[in-house]
Amino acid sequence: MTFSLPELPYAYEALQPYMSKETLEFHHDKHHQAYVTNGNNLLKGSEFEGKSLEEIVKGSFGKNAGLFNNAGQHYNHVHFWKWMKPNGGGDKLPGALEKKIVADLGSVAKMKEDFAAAGAGQFGSGWAWLAVKDGKIVVMKTANGENPLVHGAKPILGVDVWEHSYYIDYRNRRPDYLKAFINNLVNWDYVDEMFQAAIK
Repeated sequence: MTFSLPELPYAYEALQPYMSKETLEFHHDKHHQAYVTNGNNLLKGSEFEGKSLEEIVKGSFGKNAGLFNNAGQHYNHVHFWKWMKPNGGGDKLPGALEKKIVADLGSVAKMKEDFAAAGAGQFGSGWAWLAVKDGKIVVMKTANGENPLVHGAKPILGVDVWEHSYYIDYRNRRPDYLKAFINNLVNWDYVDEMFQAAIK
């Protein structure tokens, strides 16, 4: 399987004012494209050729750093674009997902707080996550291109806290970006889709 850059599921200006057209153009067209290009070059002739993206991410972790970094970031970004939508966020979550969040994390408000804190507390580049691990929804954070797949969990929501994800719009105010993401951009229907797949 070779990597290819997915089209954004909305127009470049659709997430404004929370994420600008300029950010999406740089982030999707330049950064994500670079992971695709580099990943494909590193995949050629490797033992992972022909495997699924998930298998490449899990299999290359700790074994082939270059391939892992690009495959991991490709996986993360494929979902990141779908984890956002215009007029997203809010507190109205699909029923089963909300019930599980309340059961495992206390409340929707507490989940949002913990998720934003994980993103703000990730030193340097990385991601904050909601993931399903051992049947429970947990909040996680990972460095660089890592994701919950390589830590025995299945991601259901992730936010990119690499500077290219927010610097044009928020400069060094990462907590403001995280607040805007969770309150105004999250596509809870897609989170629910991944949640349902993770608990099967």
